[in-house]
Amino acid sequence: MGAGPNGLTAAVTLARAGLSVQVYEAETTVGGGARTEELTLPGFWHDPCSAVHPLAAASPAFETMPLAEHGLEWVHPARPLAHPLLDGSVAVLDRSPQVTALGLGKDGYGYRRLVLPFVDHFRRFVPDVLSAPLDGVPRSPLRYARFGVEAAQPVSLLARRFRTEPGRVLLAGLAAHSVAPLNTPVTGGVALLFALAAHAVGWPFPRGGSRAISNALASYLATLGGTVYLDRRIQTLAELPRARAYLLDVSPDGLLALAGYRLPLRRVRSLRRYRYGPAAFKIDYALAGPVPWTSPEASRAGTVHLGANYHEISVALNAAMAGRDPQTPFLITAQPSLFDPTRAPAGKHVFWAYAHVPYAWPGDATEAMERQIERFAPGFRDLVLARNVAGPAELQRRNANYVGGDIACGAFTGLQTLFRPTLSAVPYATGDPSVFLCSSATPPGPGVHGMCGHRAARAALRRVFGITAAADCG
Repeated sequence: MGAGPNGLTAAVTLARAGLSVQVYEAETTVGGGARTEELTLPGFWHDPCSAVHPLAAASPAFETMPLAEHGLEWVHPARPLAHPLLDGSVAVLDRSPQVTALGLGKDGYGYRRLVLPFVDHFRRFVPDVLSAPLDGVPRSPLRYARFGVEAAQPVSLLARRFRTEPGRVLLAGLAAHSVAPLNTPVTGGVALLFALAAHAVGWPFPRGGSRAISNALASYLATLGGTVYLDRRIQTLAELPRARAYLLDVSPDGLLALAGYRLPLRRVRSLRRYRYGPAAFKIDYALAGPVPWTSPEASRAGTVHLGANYHEISVALNAAMAGRDPQTPFLITAQPSLFDPTRAPAGKHVFWAYAHVPYAWPGDATEAMERQIERFAPGFRDLVLARNVAGPAELQRRNANYVGGDIACGAFTGLQTLFRPTLSAVPYATGDPSVFLCSSATPPGPGVHGMCGHRAARAALRRVFGITAAADCG
């Protein structure tokens, strides 16, 4: 159930093992959080949620699939990321770690020490990183253990190694993708993982938008004999045909609604304690021209982070966690039409920005977000032809897995940082031997990489069908 990237990847994994597979999707198109739609004006193609995909490019699951034969083409911007500052300086995450380090000046040596031990080995140990914490012996145990020493730290501790503001904001902005305060354990690992991905595989996006990933997965599934049923909103598992295994790409709340009556009481109680985190507030823009960044490097980057300094980013994240209204939000932005002209009419552009706000926040962050953009791109508002605003309630309406607007499908706090949705050696199992959870509420968590679906499918193959080696990518 659910035709997002995880649900489709689970279906492909099962179909490759020779099983008969049916996918049920509530919406009229596949994609979940990886869709592309005309949200503002005709001819302007926006990604309502996920848009830039370093973890998809690094995904061990996707690497085993012929997705290029089904229309998936990656677009690589000149620079993966830029983080401009108000004094004119800029932190640039380049494909080359050496170029990145050179741009960080005094912090270049510290940056090289942080990333160089892992860059050349990224492909070998990323399957270990994108796995469940208790999922067997790592394939590269020594490299994984060394990575773990760095990754377990909060980014606030890693940032102490850096003396300049560009170096510190680069780390803070990368860690902020976890939607957690900077003093949260494992946020250092999030920053390091995104930096390594930039150097090893880039921060690309699909030509034509994120729907290209979902469409390619669905097309490949069809060649394997799988069937996708659209516009089929299911309220309970009893509505589905009888099957030996059910894999659900839903939130823990969705799991309880669909199958709670089948689960052991102790599992139901545990799932009810599952915590959701801060929400996103996203705006998609149709623009009359490119964003007028004061930093030339920002115009060359696929993704642009906006936060004036480390302290400002930290305050913004803490406010979202504490339930306070955003005053000066940290923003993650991108302008894909700079590199993919299929996304907007000639001479025009699509642009998006999102901020972190409190869980289920009912307010409007538009003014605060546009004020922040104007600090780094004066005159931005003059280019706006149309905007589509999506607060937490709208994000959940678009995708039921985004409970309260939490696009990470769960807070990164306490034990839940590593063990989601419950503390279990097999987090995809639910207590019912035929029901498995395969959403981003399971390891390795959010991101368009399909690994939650792939690993859940592997668990089902082992436990239900006695198959251990089919379609294995690690």
